[in-house]
Amino acid sequence: IRSYEVYRREGGYRSVEKALKMQPADIVEEVKKSGLRGRGGAAFPVWNKWKVAQQARADQKYVVANADEGDAGTYCDRMILEGDPFRLLEGMLICARAIGAGRGYVYCRQEYPAAAKTLRAAIQKADEAELLELDGEPFPIEVVEGAGSYVCGEETALLESLEGKRGVVRARPPYPAQSGLYGRPTI
Repeated sequence: IRSYEVYRREGGYRSVEKALKMQPADIVEEVKKSGLRGRGGAAFPVWNKWKVAQQARADQKYVVANADEGDAGTYCDRMILEGDPFRLLEGMLICARAIGAGRGYVYCRQEYPAAAKTLRAAIQKADEAELLELDGEPFPIEVVEGAGSYVCGEETALLESLEGKRGVVRARPPYPAQSGLYGRPTI
């Protein structure tokens, strides 16, 4: 596990610092140019979702990291959570800046207690270093351990579970970028 100090020394949080100097629309454009795609099966263009959420009007917006991989033998999320948690936090902060989100969640697979513990420690360390702030406002990130249901790896079922409901897939539209967690724009 890379420590906070090592992560910073190796350039960690420079991208957040850059994003804080940019307009949200410019961040989305930068992500569009990068060709970044989602890690799910559809490999959906990230910028597209961010743009929809950015343009949505709401009193609250959310960033939710889906770390509930249910496919047998798949450990890519676990490797990031346990080995490089600050990278995940940095990505969440950049997304939050781009869409105007005020709160974040990491939905972590229940079978990954070490990952959840590592991530909570990283959040605490980043918070102590005053890095979980956007434009002078705190950006709280909470780790929620999943319900142990395979279907909760699907984004809308995950949101249902995060709201304390049974994890079932929601009908779409609306899409989460328009109406996600608690009916608010969510990436």
